[in-house]
Amino acid sequence: MASPLLANVYLHYVFDLWVQKWRQTRADGDVIVVRFADDVVMGFQYRSDAERFQGELSERFAKFHLELHPEKTRLIEFGPFAARDRQRRGLGKPETFDFLGFTHICAKKRSNGRFTVLRQTIRKRLRAKLSEVKAELRRRMHHPIRDQGAWLRSVVGGHIRYYGVPMNGPALRTFRFQVGWLWMRTLRRRGQRHRLTWERMYRHLNQWLPPARICHPYPLRRLGVIP
Repeated sequence: MASPLLANVYLHYVFDLWVQKWRQTRADGDVIVVRFADDVVMGFQYRSDAERFQGELSERFAKFHLELHPEKTRLIEFGPFAARDRQRRGLGKPETFDFLGFTHICAKKRSNGRFTVLRQTIRKRLRAKLSEVKAELRRRMHHPIRDQGAWLRSVVGGHIRYYGVPMNGPALRTFRFQVGWLWMRTLRRRGQRHRLTWERMYRHLNQWLPPARICHPYPLRRLGVIP
């Protein structure tokens, strides 16, 4: 198996340089490319460009004995006009896609009704992370509360710093609450003679678990497009 560094170098020549030239010489409309390692999301102004690109990309990869993932590779309608166009054709809501731990959804801002991309923690990722926390808490069951709290602080803090994007607050609060619930169950199992109350548990949670808050601005604000 090639290392991530070698894979990135390889794809730089197989994909990045080629797609840059394709965008300049073959596309009729705008093309946006976002690649992280071997995961790629692309946006096309025209569906005809997307369909043509998918076919030519398959041919390009075949020359290097590579192939597109059959389950992850798909064309979807997404963007400011996707909901309107699909409604006119009697179709349902625009499809969503997963990328870098987030489910991306066509949505509108509550403040002005304008289009925005809603990013929510992938549910499967959320459940998997909670399962990991549960298993590790069992292993640390008889460790001092201070040690458990310090470890959970790093886990919850890291999760919030990554997933703390605008409009993802409910998923952050769910993760923090579920971690607190798992911690309480673990502490209660340490001894049957003493029942840990929620009042006392809240003191532990407030002391050790960081609050669920949004850490990142909207992308356009981060890039300086809007003040």
